[in-house]
Amino acid sequence: METFSFLLSTITIMLSILQATSISTNEIFFKCLSDHSKTPNPVSDVIYTRSNNSFSTILNMHIQNKRFKAATTAKPLAIVTAQCESHVQTTILCAKSNGIQIRIRSGGHDTEGLSYVSDVPYIVLDLFPLHSVDVDISSATTWVQAGATLGQLYYHIYEKSKVHAFPAGVCTSLGTGGHFSGGGYGNLMRKYGLSVDNIIDAKIVDVNGNILDRKSMGEDLFWAIRGGGGASFGVILSWKIKLVLVPAKVTIFTVNKFVEDGAADVLYKWQEVAPNLDEDLFIRVEHSVVDGTKGGKKKVKVAFIGEFLGTIDKLLPLVSKSFPELGLRKSDCIEMPWINSTLYWDRIPIGTPLETLLTTPKEPMTIYFKSKSDYIKKPIPKNDLYAIWDKFIESKSMIMQWNPYGGKMAKIPSSATPFPHRAGNLFKIQYFLIWTEDGDKANNHYLNISRSFYNLMAPYASKSPRETFLNYRDTDIGANYPSNTTSKDIAKTYGSKYFKENFDRLVNVKTMVDPLNFFRYEQSIPTKSGY
Repeated sequence: METFSFLLSTITIMLSILQATSISTNEIFFKCLSDHSKTPNPVSDVIYTRSNNSFSTILNMHIQNKRFKAATTAKPLAIVTAQCESHVQTTILCAKSNGIQIRIRSGGHDTEGLSYVSDVPYIVLDLFPLHSVDVDISSATTWVQAGATLGQLYYHIYEKSKVHAFPAGVCTSLGTGGHFSGGGYGNLMRKYGLSVDNIIDAKIVDVNGNILDRKSMGEDLFWAIRGGGGASFGVILSWKIKLVLVPAKVTIFTVNKFVEDGAADVLYKWQEVAPNLDEDLFIRVEHSVVDGTKGGKKKVKVAFIGEFLGTIDKLLPLVSKSFPELGLRKSDCIEMPWINSTLYWDRIPIGTPLETLLTTPKEPMTIYFKSKSDYIKKPIPKNDLYAIWDKFIESKSMIMQWNPYGGKMAKIPSSATPFPHRAGNLFKIQYFLIWTEDGDKANNHYLNISRSFYNLMAPYASKSPRETFLNYRDTDIGANYPSNTTSKDIAKTYGSKYFKENFDRLVNVKTMVDPLNFFRYEQSIPTKSGY
């Protein structure tokens, strides 16, 4: 800490001299980075400015949503691809002293691009080079850096143990930095809760450039970064996680239903039983639009995708007793090690080498998308499902996922972490609309479709507030533009939807650790003075 206190003092002195000249803020910032680069890992070696030939490649490599790759989209002054902790520390101090915003990116799956786009001068701090995974099976713990993907985490756990796992998402290219700090939601949650429920320590760089662990940051900040979004409070460097046990073989299955197969009857029953099934069983329902059998007419496919922490012989009698309407057969089921099931959930063909989990995207994504979410507390009436599906077909390319609650999720208090969506929910819905057409006209068209369908679902969603999942970022529910301003009403609107009664505590923590609100973005946690 003493080293970076000295660095901060020298930066302040340097600024007082440079600001008396005509040197621009950008030049001062880059000079600051250069002056305080240290061998053997100078930060100057990992800076990509707009004049660098690799700038666009590095920027686009971790932009998963093509909506934010347009030529007219604001670009950062520079990208810092941090390869060690000191790069993060120096970047924070130089940006802070020059009034330049930092956007913090790990996997780049931010559905609204807030981790790499801003409407004020900014830089992108890329954490993807920080991707080490240190597994200690003797203590069933792992330190994982923020830039590591879920696939990398899962693979390295598997290297050390075939009966350990970690509860997190099914998209294996997600970065652990953002995924965990927003909650970390996956198919082990009914058995073990969310990622944040299994995090036991963390390292974060605060606004003063200090590296803090759980003991030095204190329990309030440690509480806040586990579900409150780490980017409001500092830069997450790494997480210490507690591994969980899984059997040597798990069972996965998919059962597809259509209207003519009685999909409405099965889905209505699923709403009643899915949250009350054995904790070892997770059954997601995925709705998609597919071609019908006549004249190109579209219809809805309702896929019941399940994972059971056990063998087929144990699963079949359980489902036959609790959910016979599903009609699950032995031929629908496949037994495999848990690590192989992570590929299955990520739509990677069975038989694909496990080393695929270690790969990171080399080519930019080529799709546009918009995500929204809801929490459902009462079953949607069966007759209403038909009207919902009729509207759903009009979207043509929407995917709607219903994820069951119950189990461990109903046992953890809503105040245990900032993630408040616990007991009382039957399931969570993600609305994920995809399109490939370029241009503002297409974007506006599909965004309107997304909003229209979301409005249609309002009668069935949670009320006062209509709750939303932070990791499915949605600026339609409120955002501060420009991002260097904070509206009390807007912050309260999105804050209550994401965090409910936990929002006020997050504001208190923010005020304590970042009183001048340096770490901010369009939906960040405000300070009391900004709220």
